[in-house]
Amino acid sequence: MAISLKTLQDLEFPLVLNKVATYCVTQLGKELATKIVPFTKKAPLVETLKQTHEYLASFESDNRLPSHYFDNISKEIHLLNIEDSYLDVASFLKIVKLVDTTNEHLKFLKKYKAYYPTLYLFSSHLIYDKTISKTVLEKISDYGEVLDKASVLLKAIRREIREIKGLISGSFNTAMSKANSSGYLDEIKESLVDNQRVLAVTAMYRKKVKGVILGTSKSGSIAFIAPEATQTHTRRLQNLEFEEKEEIIAILKALTNTLRPFVTDLEAYQNYLTHIDCVAAKAGYASKIKAILPTISDEKACYYKEAYHPLLFEQNNALGLKTIPQSLKLDQQQHIIVISGPNAGGKSITLKTIGLLQIMFQSGLLVPVHRKSSFHLFDTVLTDIGDNQSIENQLSTYSYRLKNMRQFLRKSNNNTLLLIDEFGTGSDPELGGALAEVFLEEFHAKNAFGVITTHYANLKVLADELPFATNANMQFDERSLEPLFKLFVGQAGSSFTFEVASKNGIPYSLINRAKKKVSGEKVRLDRSISKLQKERNRLQRNSENLEKEHLKVKEKGDLLANDQEKIHQKLTDFNVLYEENQKMLTYGRKVNELLNRFFQTKNKKKLLADFFNWTAAEQTKHIKKTTPVKLKTTKTNKPIAVKPEKVTKEKLKNTEKQVLKEVTVIRKVASVKAKIRAQQKANYIFKPNDRVRLEDGTAVGTISKIEKNKVFINYGFFTTTAKLNQIELVEKG
Repeated sequence: MAISLKTLQDLEFPLVLNKVATYCVTQLGKELATKIVPFTKKAPLVETLKQTHEYLASFESDNRLPSHYFDNISKEIHLLNIEDSYLDVASFLKIVKLVDTTNEHLKFLKKYKAYYPTLYLFSSHLIYDKTISKTVLEKISDYGEVLDKASVLLKAIRREIREIKGLISGSFNTAMSKANSSGYLDEIKESLVDNQRVLAVTAMYRKKVKGVILGTSKSGSIAFIAPEATQTHTRRLQNLEFEEKEEIIAILKALTNTLRPFVTDLEAYQNYLTHIDCVAAKAGYASKIKAILPTISDEKACYYKEAYHPLLFEQNNALGLKTIPQSLKLDQQQHIIVISGPNAGGKSITLKTIGLLQIMFQSGLLVPVHRKSSFHLFDTVLTDIGDNQSIENQLSTYSYRLKNMRQFLRKSNNNTLLLIDEFGTGSDPELGGALAEVFLEEFHAKNAFGVITTHYANLKVLADELPFATNANMQFDERSLEPLFKLFVGQAGSSFTFEVASKNGIPYSLINRAKKKVSGEKVRLDRSISKLQKERNRLQRNSENLEKEHLKVKEKGDLLANDQEKIHQKLTDFNVLYEENQKMLTYGRKVNELLNRFFQTKNKKKLLADFFNWTAAEQTKHIKKTTPVKLKTTKTNKPIAVKPEKVTKEKLKNTEKQVLKEVTVIRKVASVKAKIRAQQKANYIFKPNDRVRLEDGTAVGTISKIEKNKVFINYGFFTTTAKLNQIELVEKG
């Protein structure tokens, strides 16, 4: 069952399609976008939605889909289907562009089919073939010229044309030189007439120059003459150019005949790129309105979470205004929702939002909702929105609405979505309300899904009584008497008729008189509903405030826990650092003690022996701390600890041997280096500006002067003296 054009217009779907069409880059794509209609089958709908979703994902991918722009070749395809017709050069280049673009897409999608599986599947029926492009480009250049190599005859004709043009140029230059030397030419000497070079001869000498007069200047003072010597060559050139055109036409006809068997492929390529243009446009529009691919529900259930009306969203964004989303659920437990509340509170826009998003979804467009939203595919969507007075059929608003109700009763079933605005209005409130009540009972009996807006109290009561139906209201700030544009499901809403009237300046005396004219029960009912709504608003505000406070407390708790963890980590790090520093101090004191003893005794063997004993003792301590105690099992299976003393002694002996070997090697190397330095020092002759330092010092200075065995060293702020054998070279001056 298809969705009617009236429903699409009621929900302003054509406006959305016009928005989508602006994102197309080809005219064919725009035409296709404006002709989008809802799907009736699930499989093609899911495929189309996934294609748009994949294209949208490519906007944020490094592997973005290549350009799909092409020129319309519908005229060329039509000519290819006509026998003996031929295409011009520009048409062949358009075909090459189309084929190359399609081939680029096919190659790309094959390479990245893991990223774009649905788009790849859609393109898989096309054949990647470079035959068409190769065939055309063998005859025609990228700049739109038929190549010399297109035929042997064309190549010969063009060679002869070049030769003739050379003869024409030479003969013309000779004639011009002769006429100029005779003083027959005007200052400009030459000009062009009909793309032909002519002599600019002064009028009084025109009979002196042999040739054909092709024109004169406006004043008549100059005659434009084609020299006689060039005429023969010019006529030959014209004949060759005609032959060239004839040969080009013959080449184009042959090339056209070569492409005729590919006409079906060309149609498929153009249809593919047109479809891709439309998909890209839908993705572009989706990006603009922040639309996504919702969950597609197999069950008969819909959840419109944080749903935006796309047209309102765009309009408010342009004005810098905030758009308030609506959330609404329809399922077997709640398949009819009756929305009430004050005028201008957002009932109609909520109804249109649900309807338009449902139509967009069923047409393969992504929708601006939360990712947890889910949509169901309905057989049809029936709408009764706005004042549909029919002048042509001489129907009143109510008659027109009754006609709609008749269609609704006939077409609705358990897979229909009904959207009715201001249900029951247009007639006597009591009689119209009673009839609307009966209609609502029928829709409920048919198990149809529906969203209905109303001000009628009897419909609110009925929605509360019927199973699987519920009330909802648009929230209203009772203090400022301003609509909040938020939907609350589960309770009927007051129309706030008298409150809104008071806000708009209606005198209290008139409002009180109006209250007296209404039955007491209805006033009490509306007052009770209003009171309940106010109480719920108050509780909701308190709940929101409590939630905010709870979040603040939680954030503070998290911050405190984080700070505590950081402090604990700092303390741990400090303890580790303190222990390391204490160890270093202990080692430093021990080394200092050994050195002082050595300085006093000058006994190297004693120093090494003490050092090795100390390191061995430290190693033993380290092993005790880091090596776990090994347990030895006896015959009675009782574990006994094995003391590592023997192992430790053996390790100490091995360590001493290794250290002694290394010390011996180091001594030998140091001795060799000392001899080399001494030799170099003895051989080197110090000079002023050499950078040197004292043997027992680290400061580097510059030699300022040398006197016999005495050297003066400048350190910048002061100068000192030393003997030559007390210094060593750092850098030559």
